[in-house]
Amino acid sequence: MHPEYQYLNLLKDILENGSDKKLFLTPEVQEQYRKKGEELPFIRSVFGRMMRFDLAEGFPLLTTKKVFYRGIFEELLWFLMGDSNIKYLVDRDVHIWDEWAWKKYHKWALENAPDKDMEQKDFIAKLKSEPADSEFVKRWGDLITIYGRMWRRWPASDGREIDQLGYCIDGLKDKPYRKSYVVSAWNPDFIYKMASPQNRNEVPPFCHTTYQFAVVNDKLNLGLYQRSADVFLGVPFNIASYALLLLMVSQVVGIPAGEFIHIFGDVHIYSNHFNQVKEQISREPKPFPTLKLNPDKKEIDDFVYEDFSLEGYDPHPAIKAEIVNVGGS
Repeated sequence: MHPEYQYLNLLKDILENGSDKKLFLTPEVQEQYRKKGEELPFIRSVFGRMMRFDLAEGFPLLTTKKVFYRGIFEELLWFLMGDSNIKYLVDRDVHIWDEWAWKKYHKWALENAPDKDMEQKDFIAKLKSEPADSEFVKRWGDLITIYGRMWRRWPASDGREIDQLGYCIDGLKDKPYRKSYVVSAWNPDFIYKMASPQNRNEVPPFCHTTYQFAVVNDKLNLGLYQRSADVFLGVPFNIASYALLLLMVSQVVGIPAGEFIHIFGDVHIYSNHFNQVKEQISREPKPFPTLKLNPDKKEIDDFVYEDFSLEGYDPHPAIKAEIVNVGGS
């Protein structure tokens, strides 16, 4: 059976067996829905599921809808830089994180300077037009809480910044069969009411909480635990992103890639995605594409977008859906 049926069957499972739950939406976001005359969205979710993708069977970029793979690749490169400012993405017309940067600014403007408030598109245009060292970009483009910062620059109690991913890569080269090659993004000092005042922000707490590399039968595997998963919009990106990370680390450490194992806590569909999900379920998967990496790249920090070559990707047409801006301190 085509590996993509794991994903399609998960969509069916949630629609048929899921529990409907309210969302936490800040007053500012609720007001946006009221202005549009729309009901507030909710989620339908199940808890505790898993998918496995053997990379020998192709690169798991979903084919039952076209996925914006350039955005996935650029986002992962941004994570690997340890950067937390969306300026890098905005400059490349990748808008995955726009809503959360704007929400922080919008909330501040409403409370402190209503005359300086602006629509999201104007806010992003300003981020793009200004240099990276401008005060506006440094203050409002920085999400503070983001995966790359925790992966590569975890703030230690003694003032150091810990490169968790670098530790894993060095270890895999030296002692590949150890079981301690874990990267955690779940840092309570950045999460809601647990956060220090300077670390509070509007980004939801880390959805991809932990991932682990493990060598089994001389192959490198990657397991991700995702505490919360938007299965229609987010999970297709997550599958491809971590499969790409596995391929990159595999090349860097010289161990063939095995499986990407995706483990879920709360996995859900937003109510304003139900119709799109039903459309996707009706489609038949096509063969997965092949992803080739520039073989000359031997360090994780040396990769650039041009080092990735996707071949044979022939998906069904894209299915559009609106992102729901959840979370907030």
